[in-house]
Amino acid sequence: MSDSEIIFEVSESPEGGYEARALGQAIFTQAETMEELRSMVQDAVRCHFDEAERPRVIRLHLVRDEVIPV
Repeated sequence: MSDSEIIFEVSESPEGGYEARALGQAIFTQAETMEELRSMVQDAVRCHFDEAERPRVIRLHLVRDEVIPV
């Protein structure tokens, strides 16, 4: 991860919606839809970093568990 990029691991929440957790930073947010989550992640990054230190790119890494019968 470069200083100009921050990566969030995104997963479906057990309660519904989505959760996003930043890798290497203490940032967590959640939302009902992916569109809302994108906005929440942007807001969380803006609040967490000073403007001079803020990453230029946010990468969302989607993680999905799928269970299939054998």
